[in-house]
Amino acid sequence: MATRPRGPRARGSRASILCAGLALVLAASAGAEPVAVRYTEGVVHGFLRLGTLDGTRLADGDLLQTAHGDRVTTRLVFRFHDGSLHDETTVFSERGRFRLIEDHLVQKGPSFPHPVDVTIDGGSGRVRGTSEDGAKVTAVDGRLRLPADVANGMVTVLLKNLQRGLQHVSLSMVAATPKPRLVTLQIANTGEDPFSIGGSERRATHYVIKVEIGGLAGVVAPLVGKQPADTQVWILGGDVPAFVRSEGPLYNGGPIWRIELTSPTWKQ
Repeated sequence: MATRPRGPRARGSRASILCAGLALVLAASAGAEPVAVRYTEGVVHGFLRLGTLDGTRLADGDLLQTAHGDRVTTRLVFRFHDGSLHDETTVFSERGRFRLIEDHLVQKGPSFPHPVDVTIDGGSGRVRGTSEDGAKVTAVDGRLRLPADVANGMVTVLLKNLQRGLQHVSLSMVAATPKPRLVTLQIANTGEDPFSIGGSERRATHYVIKVEIGGLAGVVAPLVGKQPADTQVWILGGDVPAFVRSEGPLYNGGPIWRIELTSPTWKQ
């Protein structure tokens, strides 16, 4: 029977294995493939509503998008009825494949217990800004080796461009607070769900997005209740794919909110 090594040599062996595993993870992240552009983005002004799953309306939103050449700027703004604000501006390129250039996220007000104002530079990997916890304001400043498939501010755009019938895809995302780190989005196609517009029956592809923290933090997070909740997104397919609805938190530990399309109402 073989004996198990003990002492410093054993610890050195385990350290070597951990280092090798980390190297493999980094190599896999560095080689991540961004989503190919199947449908180019253009000028958009969409109207959205945000509310609870029981239908209570909490915020009204605007999706504003412009495109110049292969460079797209999209801004998603939710103005909450309690005065809170979610404001995210994302700049990305769509030259063959989608690549993040910059993402700037602002969340503040009573609906956000930990306000943030953070910018991610897709080129340099620098993450900078501030986060708040009560009266304490913490500077966020770090630099990450970003893979090519970082999806901050672009998830619905990327989902519209996935190949039809693709069952699973992994993307990267920067979690900016409390300390900048990379997490993985595990996205599963769970089939199609029916919905209707007026009397017209349609079907939307239903995606479930799980956040995989990874490392020791990923092992501990579910045990201490910090594992992020899943997000669900519905995308109408066809020749002109479109976002239909999403359900998930806007921040880690936040409530499940529903975002869906809305229409203007007119005074009589």
